Amino acid sequence: MSNYWDRYGRSVSPCHRLPPVLKLVLTVAVILLGIAVPLENWPAYGVLGCFLFAGHSIARIPLSYLLKRLSLFLPFLMMMAISLPMSQGFERGWETSAMIIARGTLAFLASLWLVNVMPFEQLLLTLRRLKVPALVVAILAFMYRYVFVVWDELDKLRTAHRARSFGHASLWFRWKTLAQMIGMLLIRSLERAERIHGAMCARGWDGEVRWLE
Repeated sequence: MSNYWDRYGRSVSPCHRLPPVLKLVLTVAVILLGIAVPLENWPAYGVLGCFLFAGHSIARIPLSYLLKRLSLFLPFLMMMAISLPMSQGFERGWETSAMIIARGTLAFLASLWLVNVMPFEQLLLTLRRLKVPALVVAILAFMYRYVFVVWDELDKLRTAHRARSFGHASLWFRWKTLAQMIGMLLIRSLERAERIHGAMCARGWDGEVRWLE
């Protein structure tokens, strides 16, 4: 499962050989530039997008991989962006909606480049060396550790659903089933978090993460 999430992070390319701090600084700089550029200067978004695609190409990340990740991310971003014009009767808010889509896509591509040129444990160590608050680093470490557990739970729910469903269901039924699965996954995740926290406290957890470098 870890290879699924860390597919290209351990490849060899000019981007992978960059110092870890430089990788992080470049990613943050691109995201901040995307946030700072006003929508009136929309060609700048195209320039940043070309810069990011060039970075992905140099890192030897396949275009099919990027398109697949964008196809999963963009629908959620579109729904969030369209909510503002919907709340105003589709008369205003379109400029803000376009800005959300442009900036969100750039930030997603920049983050995707970072996680594919830097293994996650190296990212955590870099954040720690940069004196990022220990609580933030600990949250990221636990998130990375247990996202695979949550993914396995989701896979079990999907397998159980396929075993109990027959024929071709309607689009509405599939959406309803998906919402129920997400709700069930949330409940199972909360219950597992309580059990893990209890087990950690029983083993002497004092809130401090100790690293082996």
